Amino acid sequence: LSSLKKFDEIKKANQAAAKKLVEDQLSSSSEDDDEDAEVKQGKILDKTFTIYTSQTDGDATELERTRQYMNEAFQSGAMTCLICIASVKRNQAVWSCCGCFCIFHLVCIQKWAKDSLFLVSSPLTDDDFGKKDYPWPCPKCRFEYKRCETPSRYYCYCGKVENPTVDPWLVPHSCGQICEREFKPSCGHKCLLLCHPGPCPPCPKMVTTTCHCKKAKPVPRRCSAKEWSCRLPCGRTLLCGQHACENPCHAGDCQPCPRVSKQRCICGRQTAERLCASPQWQCDQVCGKCLPCGNHTCEQVCHAGPCGDCPRSGKRSCPCGKTKFTLPCTEDVPTCGDSCDKVLECGIHKCSQRCHRGPCEICRQEVEKQCRCGKHTKRMPCHKPYLCETKCTKIRDCQKHQCRRKCCSGNCPPCDQVCGRTLGCRNHKCPSGCHRGSCNPCPETVDVKCNCGKTVIKVPCGRERTIRPPKCKQLCSRPPTCHHSTQEKHYCHFGRCPPCRQPCQKTLTCGHLCPVSCHDEALVKQTGLHQSAGPWEQPSEPAFIQTALPCPPCKVPIPVECLGQHEVSPLPCHSARPYSCKRFCGRLLDCQNHTCMKECHHVTKLNSNADGKKAGPECSQCEEQCTKPRPAGCPHRCVLPCHPGDCPSCLQMLKIKCHCKLSVLYIECLKLTCADLKEKELLISCKNQCPKELPCGHRCKEICHSGSCPLNCSQKVKLRCLCKRLKKEVQCSKIQEGQVSLECDALCKEMKRKAYEIKEAEAKAALEEEKRRQQAELEAFENRLKGRRKNKRRKDEVEVEQSSWQKYKNLIMLPVFGVAVVMV
Repeated sequence: LSSLKKFDEIKKANQAAAKKLVEDQLSSSSEDDDEDAEVKQGKILDKTFTIYTSQTDGDATELERTRQYMNEAFQSGAMTCLICIASVKRNQAVWSCCGCFCIFHLVCIQKWAKDSLFLVSSPLTDDDFGKKDYPWPCPKCRFEYKRCETPSRYYCYCGKVENPTVDPWLVPHSCGQICEREFKPSCGHKCLLLCHPGPCPPCPKMVTTTCHCKKAKPVPRRCSAKEWSCRLPCGRTLLCGQHACENPCHAGDCQPCPRVSKQRCICGRQTAERLCASPQWQCDQVCGKCLPCGNHTCEQVCHAGPCGDCPRSGKRSCPCGKTKFTLPCTEDVPTCGDSCDKVLECGIHKCSQRCHRGPCEICRQEVEKQCRCGKHTKRMPCHKPYLCETKCTKIRDCQKHQCRRKCCSGNCPPCDQVCGRTLGCRNHKCPSGCHRGSCNPCPETVDVKCNCGKTVIKVPCGRERTIRPPKCKQLCSRPPTCHHSTQEKHYCHFGRCPPCRQPCQKTLTCGHLCPVSCHDEALVKQTGLHQSAGPWEQPSEPAFIQTALPCPPCKVPIPVECLGQHEVSPLPCHSARPYSCKRFCGRLLDCQNHTCMKECHHVTKLNSNADGKKAGPECSQCEEQCTKPRPAGCPHRCVLPCHPGDCPSCLQMLKIKCHCKLSVLYIECLKLTCADLKEKELLISCKNQCPKELPCGHRCKEICHSGSCPLNCSQKVKLRCLCKRLKKEVQCSKIQEGQVSLECDALCKEMKRKAYEIKEAEAKAALEEEKRRQQAELEAFENRLKGRRKNKRRKDEVEVEQSSWQKYKNLIMLPVFGVAVVMV
């Protein structure tokens, strides 16, 4: 398993190296990306400086320092954290020093502050641990910050927005709002730039101000340069009180008077030439004036004012201070004879001598003294210190070395050895004293140069191996590696030159010049060179080799006519030959009716004067039947094959039914198609009577005809009156039209009345007969009902009649029972 893991790791490393090599070879488009990034960076800078330059009428000379910081913020690898020696990226939380404006990772500066505070306030090196608020310094400028100022959150440069979002169209770690930080020194105005790194530029506001000496009239000036000089003599009286300032108008206090004059000393004995700015001076002579006592002189060096009283006058004490004497200034104070009792230098014992002049002797009493480390005791004179030979075994503040000091009190001094650890740059060793925690960043800087060495940037030591070389604006001076005499202009770079993009311009076999880009050094993928050891081995990345490719086929367009002479198309030079346009030939065949349906092909012209639209021997032969249109009504085709000219007349017989659809007729097609309407009507008629019925029900009297039958029926029919007694023969067509009618006469009406009376008498007789029948049925029913009532009466007489109590007991008991329930 371990060997397989190692094999996988080596394999991945090789694949990554191959991939990186391919990316380096194919990085020709990186210059275009860099140019796009520079254009984008320029737009962002212009947007950031817009508000400021609008106040200065486009003058951006004061923005150079801020522009430098912003360019470093955009440039990859330029912003480096001096603590971890790593690049500061857009999406990382950062902190900026307010003294040097250097940018650090937020996590790194927090660890730095914590380690610095621990080293300074360690209990092994300071007895006041926890009592003082020790500061921590910036890693670069050593600007001191308090413990409470340790950063804990990620803010933008101006401090308005916490955790600003990453926006590709803003300065990295910026919120995009107006900075509004107060200018330094404070002038009452705020910064007008968008949130930016580095220091704020000078204030661009216009203010009206006067010169330093207040003599000139107020003029409008930039707030950052509001203090100005009118260049006239200052004229203010100097401190000497005699001369006026001759310097040009200036700020602040006037300089000391530069003139020289004779000045007396304080006591007035000596005179010397001195600067007018320092008129008071002391000579080296003792005053020597007689004091008021008359016995002594003043011992002070040159002074002003009275000398004062004699220092030996008044009450004076003896040397031990216990007794006071009043003596003349000419006599010395005697000793009092008492014990001295002054506390000796040891601070414990007192002087046992009698009152004496001069200092007391050293303390000679023997005491039990403990050594400084507290491990041994010994009797010895009090004035001698006692140090044992025991060496301290405690670990110093570096947490590496022992103290090894004789008789150490426990407050071990800092380690005096050199750290010597290799710094993060991997080039130098730490020169500081031995310490705990991480070492300070390497203070050295290294020059990183471009390939030609004309562009140089300084980076912290250790970053030269990972940072990208600077972009050099000098043109590459290497000779071309292709067949061109000169190469394309491109900037200085490392590695191989980008592939040549100039046109090849080699002469092809056809005589034209190759128009494609230079292909003398093309990258070609090679596959199949490596044979895998087994199915468990994954295929490796394809290898790219640089080789010269042959010129591609010539693609210069040349007009070429197709084989059938239908069109002229521009074809590439390498394939410029007669071709088939894939259309139908379209030439007229010998039948004069159809065209050649073959695909576009070559046609041989038999006669040079022949029409170019006629078919040739290569065209197809017409094998279709005649498809010319026949006369109207003729359903037969031409019996001849496809031919030129008109078709012969049709002689076939047509089988057709007559108008009445009862007979079948045989007629020549030619007669039928050439006849007019009347002739066709006669030819199709069978000459028999029409079998169709008229609406009146009679048969049509006409001969077989087309269309509907005529409605004027001439058949005789009988017409009767309503009583059917009278009748009359009339034409059928007149009856249908309602022109003829037959009315009943007086006799018909009389007969109709008599028949009505007879019918009414018969109905009345039938009604009376029905009444008699119903009366008889009623009487029979009543007789049967009387017999049943007699039998019922006989049964009712046998039953016993009930008493009144039995009939009405329920009606009496219910109310009585209800009243009793209510009372209970």
